[in-house]
Amino acid sequence: MGRRAEALELAVLGLLHDAPMHGYELRKRVNALLGWGRAFSYGTLYPTLKDMVRRNYLAEDEAVTDVTSQAAPPRGGRRGKVVYKLTPEGKERFADLLSETGPSAWDDEHFGVHFAFFGRADADTRMRILLGRRSRLQERLDHFRSSLSRTRERLDAYTLELQRHGLESVEREVNWLDDLINAERRSIESATTAHSRGEPPRTEAGTQPAAATDDEGE
Repeated sequence: MGRRAEALELAVLGLLHDAPMHGYELRKRVNALLGWGRAFSYGTLYPTLKDMVRRNYLAEDEAVTDVTSQAAPPRGGRRGKVVYKLTPEGKERFADLLSETGPSAWDDEHFGVHFAFFGRADADTRMRILLGRRSRLQERLDHFRSSLSRTRERLDAYTLELQRHGLESVEREVNWLDDLINAERRSIESATTAHSRGEPPRTEAGTQPAAATDDEGE
Protein backbone atom coordinates (compact mmCIF):
# COMPACT_ATOMS: atom_id res chain seq x y z
CA MET A 1 0.00 0.00 0.00
CA GLY A 2 1.37 3.41 -0.99
CA ARG A 3 1.82 6.32 1.39
CA ARG A 4 -1.16 8.24 0.05
CA ALA A 5 -3.37 5.14 0.33
CA GLU A 6 -2.27 4.62 3.94
CA ALA A 7 -3.07 8.24 4.80
CA LEU A 8 -6.48 7.86 3.14
CA GLU A 9 -7.17 4.68 5.12
CA LEU A 10 -6.35 6.40 8.40
CA ALA A 11 -8.58 9.35 7.48
CA VAL A 12 -11.52 7.06 6.61
CA LEU A 13 -11.17 5.06 9.82
CA GLY A 14 -10.91 8.20 11.92
CA LEU A 15 -13.92 9.89 10.35
CA LEU A 16 -16.09 6.78 10.59
CA HIS A 17 -15.03 6.37 14.21
CA ASP A 18 -17.32 9.32 14.97
CA ALA A 19 -20.36 8.06 13.08
CA PRO A 20 -21.34 5.98 10.04
CA MET A 21 -21.80 7.92 6.81
CA HIS A 22 -22.47 7.34 3.14
CA GLY A 23 -19.78 7.59 0.50
CA TYR A 24 -20.65 11.09 -0.75
CA GLU A 25 -20.55 12.61 2.72
CA LEU A 26 -17.40 10.67 3.54
CA ARG A 27 -15.68 12.00 0.42
CA LYS A 28 -16.54 15.58 1.41
CA ARG A 29 -15.16 15.01 4.90
CA VAL A 30 -11.99 13.37 3.59
CA ASN A 31 -11.39 16.27 1.20
CA ALA A 32 -11.93 18.75 4.02
CA LEU A 33 -9.40 16.84 6.11
CA LEU A 34 -6.77 16.01 3.49
CA GLY A 35 -7.58 18.12 0.48
CA TRP A 36 -5.15 21.00 0.87
CA GLY A 37 -4.38 21.69 -2.79
CA ARG A 38 -5.73 18.32 -3.89
CA ALA A 39 -9.09 16.62 -4.06
CA PHE A 40 -10.09 12.98 -3.81
CA SER A 41 -12.68 11.90 -6.35
CA TYR A 42 -15.12 9.13 -5.52
CA GLY A 43 -13.26 7.07 -8.10
CA THR A 44 -10.20 7.34 -5.86
CA LEU A 45 -12.04 6.78 -2.58
CA TYR A 46 -14.33 3.94 -3.72
CA PRO A 47 -11.57 1.30 -4.27
CA THR A 48 -10.19 2.11 -0.82
CA LEU A 49 -13.62 1.64 0.76
CA LYS A 50 -14.18 -1.67 -1.05
CA ASP A 51 -10.75 -2.91 0.03
CA MET A 52 -11.47 -1.95 3.63
CA VAL A 53 -14.79 -3.80 3.46
CA ARG A 54 -12.97 -6.84 2.08
CA ARG A 55 -10.51 -6.70 4.99
CA ASN A 56 -13.45 -6.43 7.41
CA TYR A 57 -12.49 -2.97 8.66
CA LEU A 58 -15.79 -1.54 7.36
CA ALA A 59 -19.33 -2.85 6.96
CA GLU A 60 -21.88 -1.65 4.41
CA ASP A 61 -25.51 -0.84 5.18
CA GLU A 62 -28.15 0.48 2.83
CA ALA A 63 -29.37 3.86 4.02
CA VAL A 64 -33.00 4.93 4.25
CA THR A 65 -32.85 8.63 3.52
CA ASP A 66 -36.36 9.85 4.25
CA VAL A 67 -39.83 8.91 5.49
CA THR A 68 -41.14 8.37 1.95
CA SER A 69 -38.46 5.82 1.16
CA GLN A 70 -39.30 4.01 4.40
CA ALA A 71 -42.94 3.71 3.41
CA ALA A 72 -42.34 2.73 -0.22
CA PRO A 73 -39.05 1.42 -1.62
CA PRO A 74 -37.83 3.07 -4.85
CA ARG A 75 -39.26 1.61 -8.05
CA GLY A 76 -37.19 -0.34 -10.51
CA GLY A 77 -35.06 -1.99 -7.85
CA ARG A 78 -32.90 1.09 -7.26
CA ARG A 79 -30.83 0.87 -4.12
CA GLY A 80 -30.51 3.51 -1.45
CA LYS A 81 -27.20 5.07 -0.52
CA VAL A 82 -24.65 2.73 0.99
CA VAL A 83 -23.61 3.73 4.49
CA TYR A 84 -20.19 2.69 5.76
CA LYS A 85 -19.54 1.98 9.41
CA LEU A 86 -16.59 0.75 11.44
CA THR A 87 -16.38 -2.87 12.54
CA PRO A 88 -14.60 -3.93 15.75
CA GLU A 89 -11.64 -4.88 13.54
CA GLY A 90 -11.75 -1.41 12.00
CA LYS A 91 -11.62 0.19 15.43
CA GLU A 92 -8.57 -1.91 16.30
CA ARG A 93 -6.92 -0.98 13.01
CA PHE A 94 -7.55 2.72 13.70
CA ALA A 95 -6.01 2.42 17.17
CA ASP A 96 -2.97 0.66 15.71
CA LEU A 97 -2.44 3.28 13.00
CA LEU A 98 -3.02 6.13 15.45
CA SER A 99 -0.33 4.81 17.79
CA GLU A 100 2.37 4.66 15.11
CA THR A 101 5.18 7.12 15.83
CA GLY A 102 7.84 6.07 13.32
CA PRO A 103 9.16 8.10 10.37
CA SER A 104 6.07 7.46 8.24
CA ALA A 105 3.98 9.39 10.79
CA TRP A 106 6.16 12.48 10.29
CA ASP A 107 6.22 12.65 6.49
CA ASP A 108 4.26 15.06 4.33
CA GLU A 109 1.56 12.51 3.43
CA HIS A 110 0.83 11.28 6.95
CA PHE A 111 1.58 14.07 9.41
CA GLY A 112 -1.54 16.11 8.67
CA VAL A 113 -3.95 13.22 9.13
CA HIS A 114 -2.19 12.05 12.30
CA PHE A 115 -2.39 15.60 13.63
CA ALA A 116 -6.11 15.80 12.80
CA PHE A 117 -6.72 12.93 15.22
CA PHE A 118 -4.30 14.03 17.94
CA GLY A 119 -7.22 14.46 20.32
CA ARG A 120 -7.56 10.67 20.41
CA ALA A 121 -3.85 9.93 20.79
CA ASP A 122 -2.00 9.80 24.09
CA ALA A 123 0.49 12.49 25.09
CA ASP A 124 3.55 10.32 24.45
CA THR A 125 2.39 9.54 20.91
CA ARG A 126 1.70 13.20 20.18
CA MET A 127 5.09 14.27 21.50
CA ARG A 128 7.00 11.61 19.54
CA ILE A 129 5.30 12.60 16.28
CA LEU A 130 5.80 16.33 16.87
CA LEU A 131 9.48 15.86 17.69
CA GLY A 132 9.94 13.59 14.69
CA ARG A 133 8.25 16.08 12.37
CA ARG A 134 10.36 18.92 13.74
CA SER A 135 13.54 16.90 13.22
CA ARG A 136 12.51 16.13 9.64
CA LEU A 137 11.78 19.79 8.89
CA GLN A 138 14.97 20.99 10.55
CA GLU A 139 16.91 18.76 8.15
CA ARG A 140 14.92 20.26 5.27
CA LEU A 141 15.55 23.76 6.58
CA ASP A 142 19.30 23.17 6.82
CA HIS A 143 19.29 21.83 3.26
CA PHE A 144 17.36 24.88 1.99
CA ARG A 145 19.79 27.29 3.64
CA SER A 146 22.85 25.42 2.39
CA SER A 147 21.48 25.22 -1.15
CA LEU A 148 20.50 28.87 -1.19
CA SER A 149 23.91 30.04 -0.01
CA ARG A 150 25.62 28.02 -2.76
CA THR A 151 23.36 28.98 -5.65
CA ARG A 152 22.25 32.52 -4.77
CA GLU A 153 24.70 34.11 -7.24
CA ARG A 154 23.45 31.98 -10.16
CA LEU A 155 19.71 32.37 -9.63
CA ASP A 156 17.51 34.91 -11.35
CA ALA A 157 15.20 37.09 -9.26
CA TYR A 158 12.13 34.87 -9.62
CA THR A 159 13.88 31.60 -8.84
CA LEU A 160 15.54 33.23 -5.85
CA GLU A 161 12.16 34.47 -4.63
CA LEU A 162 10.72 30.97 -4.98
CA GLN A 163 13.61 29.57 -2.93
CA ARG A 164 13.03 32.19 -0.24
CA HIS A 165 9.33 31.37 -0.17
CA GLY A 166 10.11 27.69 0.40
CA LEU A 167 12.58 28.58 3.13
CA GLU A 168 10.10 30.84 4.91
CA SER A 169 7.35 28.20 4.70
CA VAL A 170 9.54 25.62 6.42
CA GLU A 171 10.66 28.17 9.04
CA ARG A 172 7.02 28.96 9.85
CA GLU A 173 6.17 25.29 10.32
CA VAL A 174 9.22 24.75 12.55
CA ASN A 175 8.14 27.69 14.73
CA TRP A 176 4.59 26.33 14.83
CA LEU A 177 5.90 22.91 15.88
CA ASP A 178 8.02 24.51 18.61
CA ASP A 179 4.88 26.13 20.03
CA LEU A 180 3.00 22.81 19.94
CA ILE A 181 5.88 20.91 21.55
CA ASN A 182 6.16 23.48 24.34
CA ALA A 183 2.40 23.30 24.94
CA GLU A 184 2.55 19.50 25.12
CA ARG A 185 5.43 19.67 27.60
CA ARG A 186 3.51 22.08 29.81
CA SER A 187 0.47 19.82 29.66
CA ILE A 188 2.54 16.74 30.57
CA GLU A 189 4.24 18.59 33.44
CA SER A 190 0.87 19.79 34.71
CA ALA A 191 -0.57 16.28 34.56
CA THR A 192 2.48 14.86 36.36
CA THR A 193 2.26 17.48 39.10
CA ALA A 194 -1.49 16.97 39.51
CA HIS A 195 -1.03 13.20 39.69
CA SER A 196 1.62 13.52 42.40
CA ARG A 197 -0.82 15.65 44.41
CA GLY A 198 -3.74 13.33 43.77
CA GLU A 199 -5.56 16.02 41.76
CA PRO A 200 -7.28 15.65 38.37
CA PRO A 201 -5.01 16.94 35.55
CA ARG A 202 -5.74 20.27 33.90
CA THR A 203 -5.71 21.02 30.22
CA GLU A 204 -3.90 23.95 28.58
CA ALA A 205 -7.10 26.00 29.03
CA GLY A 206 -7.00 25.30 32.76
CA THR A 207 -10.15 23.18 32.88
CA GLN A 208 -10.39 19.85 34.62
CA PRO A 209 -11.68 16.81 32.71
CA ALA A 210 -15.13 15.52 33.57
CA ALA A 211 -15.30 12.92 36.30
CA ALA A 212 -15.66 9.32 35.16
CA THR A 213 -19.08 7.72 35.50
CA ASP A 214 -19.63 4.46 37.33
CA ASP A 215 -19.72 2.62 33.99
CA GLU A 216 -16.40 4.14 32.90
CA GLY A 217 -14.72 3.10 36.09
CA GLU A 218 -15.68 -0.55 35.73
